[in-house]
Amino acid sequence: MNAQNTSAPKKNLGKEIQRHISVYALLVIPVVYYVLLKYLPIVNGQIAFKDYSALDGVWGSRWIGMKNFVDFFHSYYFWELLRNTIGYSIGKLCISVPLSIILAVFLYECTHNILRKVVQTMVYLPHFLSWVIMYGILLTLLAKGDGLINDIITFCGGQRIDFLVNTHAFPVVVLLTDAWKECGWAAIVFIAALMAIDPSLFEAAMVEGASAVQRVWYITLPSIKPVIVTVVLLKLGTVLDAGFNQMYMLYSTPVYSVADIIDTWVYRQGLLDMKFGLATAVGIFKGVIGLLLVTASNKIVKKISDSSLM
Repeated sequence: MNAQNTSAPKKNLGKEIQRHISVYALLVIPVVYYVLLKYLPIVNGQIAFKDYSALDGVWGSRWIGMKNFVDFFHSYYFWELLRNTIGYSIGKLCISVPLSIILAVFLYECTHNILRKVVQTMVYLPHFLSWVIMYGILLTLLAKGDGLINDIITFCGGQRIDFLVNTHAFPVVVLLTDAWKECGWAAIVFIAALMAIDPSLFEAAMVEGASAVQRVWYITLPSIKPVIVTVVLLKLGTVLDAGFNQMYMLYSTPVYSVADIIDTWVYRQGLLDMKFGLATAVGIFKGVIGLLLVTASNKIVKKISDSSLM
């Protein structure tokens, strides 16, 4: 009896796999991708605890324990890097998520098809431009000598500002340009959530005399609340990723004090100075902090709300 009971589930499993073989075939590529490029390289993370030498290799390098972590924590720039990284990440989160929600609601409520398609195309397009191209556009707009923004400022009676080398203006440029580039793309998730709302809820609200603002406040936003919570929690997990590509293109020596983040520092230390062990240690530090933030915030949200990530 026991042998028959154990063999029956195996046969059923085999039949289910054969029945849905096309679905399982689609999983092959992503599974191989994550195994080869995400999980296997974790083994090489041991160089964070070693004095890594390319000649000795990963396994032959000398073990030094937590020295790389200690060197990073005791670095003169540690607190400055942490402040800049967290500041930009939280700032982008506080700007991009509300703007994405507002944009998604406006596009969802828009009844003019041509206008909606034009706006969608315009707000999606910057996402597909690299930061190299965005930097060229920003130079045209923000250049101190003949930039469009400075021309407007002087026309209004103000003084020209060198935005990209001004320590007060640079953080504002970073936050606004990130919102400009990614806001439209991030809104897609919320638009998809809005499309799943039962239209009868809006019809019933209109019959009761609810205004457009009231429908958004009492129906639209509560309906997409789980999606908002999920997006915020996932972004909290990357709070130590402040956008290397953007910062690398925009920053310069005069604004290092407000522009240098963990990733740019790791780039200089790990790649330019060949300190691979130190760079790996910082990567592990970022991963652990991200995991702790997601776990803690998820538990807090689960206690105060019915929405959570897990």
